[in-house]
Amino acid sequence: MYAIQIARHGGPEVLSVREIPHPTPGVGEVLIRTVASSLNPVDWKTRAGEVGPQLPATLGWDLAGVVTASNHSRYRPGDQVIAVSAQIATSRGTWAEQVSLPARLLTAAPTTLALEDAGALPLAGVTALHALSRAAVTDGDNVLITGAAGAVGGIAVQLARHTGATVDALVSHPEHLDAARELGAKDVRPIPADLPRRTYTAVLDTAGIDTCPALVPGGRYISIADPLPDVRGAAKSYVQEDQDHLAQLAALVDRGELRLRIAYRYRYPFHEVRSAHERFEAGGVLGKILLTF
Repeated sequence: MYAIQIARHGGPEVLSVREIPHPTPGVGEVLIRTVASSLNPVDWKTRAGEVGPQLPATLGWDLAGVVTASNHSRYRPGDQVIAVSAQIATSRGTWAEQVSLPARLLTAAPTTLALEDAGALPLAGVTALHALSRAAVTDGDNVLITGAAGAVGGIAVQLARHTGATVDALVSHPEHLDAARELGAKDVRPIPADLPRRTYTAVLDTAGIDTCPALVPGGRYISIADPLPDVRGAAKSYVQEDQDHLAQLAALVDRGELRLRIAYRYRYPFHEVRSAHERFEAGGVLGKILLTF
């Protein structure tokens, strides 16, 4: 079978489609035929930086696919599933035609989406849900989300609104104002200096933008990006593989309470992964870039 691997760190040119042995599922594991994955910042950072597992390594965190063999009673061949695999820590990258993963990482794919499109949900969705949980966002909060037109930010806007919170947003491009409003943000601005001071009980920063002046004294400032500002109440949120959160996200999608924004113009067959990385790093794409297998 084929997998997308790197043997050294560098630019998109280090990405190679290599033939590797088929995986064999171990005890409690499930073998999945990959249908789609997506590009996330961690993927190009792993490719470009001196981080990650021993090389050569298969990249990829997101997975949407079909079970082909199972050593777990919960899953049977033919089941459509999604998963997050912490590739850096486990070396189990998802950018391969077949992937074997522990059953504890899987959940049933949303039934109201094409399976390819479901590849945009896992990592961005779990990251947003963890961060909002860390910020303890509830009904009555006034929340600011930065990077609200991005993958994590766009999901976070919807999830925060689902709690009953009032949500404002900061976007990086004026042309993304309407996109954030469509997801439920009330007041959307492109310039951090224009934000009202001492207004928000919680800030979720997905873009590495210091918006501390907008936080009320004693408010919660949660970031998934660097650098973390030096302000009381600021903390990082680190994503973790979480089957329960994945199932919660899939259910929200199926109830029509969570929308995924996908860049349909930029859906790449896996053998065009270098072009996918080049477009991703160029920025400005509204929606997730998918890799299909």
